[in-house]
Amino acid sequence: MTIDTLDIAASPMPATVPKRSFLQEVIEDTPGSDPRFEMCIQCGTCGGSCPSGPDMEYSPRRIFAMIKADMREEVLKSNTFWYCVSCYYCMARCPQQVHITDLMYTLKRKAVREGYCRKSTASDAPDFSEFFADAVLKYGRSFELGLATRYHLRHHPLGAIKMATGMGLEMMRKGRMDLTPRRIKNVDQLQAILSKAEEIARQEREQGGVA
Repeated sequence: MTIDTLDIAASPMPATVPKRSFLQEVIEDTPGSDPRFEMCIQCGTCGGSCPSGPDMEYSPRRIFAMIKADMREEVLKSNTFWYCVSCYYCMARCPQQVHITDLMYTLKRKAVREGYCRKSTASDAPDFSEFFADAVLKYGRSFELGLATRYHLRHHPLGAIKMATGMGLEMMRKGRMDLTPRRIKNVDQLQAILSKAEEIARQEREQGGVA
């Protein structure tokens, strides 16, 4: 036996990291405490409570089943989580206290980062979310007129005219929509908080964490 062979035999074998199932990945990549995703009993209370349920390609119950079946691409290409309005009604009624709304946010992040959102029937939804986040970062609150105008001009220019002359005028007449944006007090403090949160998230992404 040569020295080279002895060196190879003595050197430790590289540790192999077991591949996570899609369910494990979603659980571990959801911030906060245990989201209890594994506790879903497929009762359907979430889908029956969801105001956006009829517009979703798959009900939350079916999404859980698809995640457990490792149907990664089908899940991340669906429009289900983009239709979630974050009302938390599903979580309030879930008998197993599953963090369903948190799951929707996790799937949104994954769909955007992995490019699946562009293959979805709700492919314009990420832009709407981005425009909303931009307004909050700049003003501390949503600016409905700017948000709707920016979104519709990019995706539905003809719809922008219809909305402006219909619901838009009615909302302004009733004082429900401002013509110009209004900043909250101490918006610089909010911007500092959001900037720090993004820095922490970036560091976690670089370290292979959740964020």
